[in-house]
Amino acid sequence: MPKSSSKWRGCGFLALKVAGASVLLLCLLIGALYWYFHPPVERTDDIVYATRHGENLMINVIRPGDPNGLGVILVVSGSWKSNPESGKIWLAAPLLRRGYTVIAVSHLSQPRATIMEIEEDMHKAVRFIRAKTDTFGIDPDRLGVVGGSSGGHLALMLATTGGSDSAKKESSVVKAAAVFFPVTDLLNLGPSTENPGDGGPPKSFVKGFGPDATDMAKWKVIGHDISPIYHVHSDQAPVLIFHGDADTLVPLEQSSRFLEAANAVGAEVELIVRPRQRHGWLTMPLDIHRMGSWFDENL
Repeated sequence: MPKSSSKWRGCGFLALKVAGASVLLLCLLIGALYWYFHPPVERTDDIVYATRHGENLMINVIRPGDPNGLGVILVVSGSWKSNPESGKIWLAAPLLRRGYTVIAVSHLSQPRATIMEIEEDMHKAVRFIRAKTDTFGIDPDRLGVVGGSSGGHLALMLATTGGSDSAKKESSVVKAAAVFFPVTDLLNLGPSTENPGDGGPPKSFVKGFGPDATDMAKWKVIGHDISPIYHVHSDQAPVLIFHGDADTLVPLEQSSRFLEAANAVGAEVELIVRPRQRHGWLTMPLDIHRMGSWFDENL
């Protein structure tokens, strides 16, 4: 056999070995990722925490195999719409892996409920969870909250306005909030694609703010009351924010201005900017892992 033929055959065997090793490595990686994002859990779904307009509002409680006794509330919300099925386990895997019990809270979607009613229901959910912490095996004084976009907005409303209700025994205070690209100032939408240009509500969500939102004088009151930036105070829960600097739906300035307002009153807020990222990015699970480390320090 010619030497050149043996040489090419040897190269072919080497290429096959490399290809086989690459496939094996890829399979191992996929398997490891699947394992990580599917931790062993115990679920209790469809627990009713309140009703709104005749419809039940639900929480799903997801307990890890090795719980640490702390709870993180996941606000299941996007565009102020909510579906209990959207609270996938893999999204919360980095928290569950650290031992956090995750309580996924859903709400009635706008415009069937106004965004103000939705915010009110978030407080009801926290009070309900706090009243049931013995059942859920978590510390009532160490509840965290996470959310993204409208879920981030609602989480920040809890962080800045949570408190006691004179008619209720339990409080809606949370101890820490970690969010993605939250809406913080509805009166100043800046370069958002939702800015109508006249100071009014986000143009795709006018109905979500109720019939009074089309009255500019009344909208100023509504927008103020439902914007976290106007409720920052020195004793509020510490906040961690992740935001992409290429986000056109909820521009980065929504978070940077919230940070400035918090700094002005001595509130603890950390903003992590993701360069060239828009309204969501592929590596968000890594940021949720970082949220877990942050909760370790702040809960």
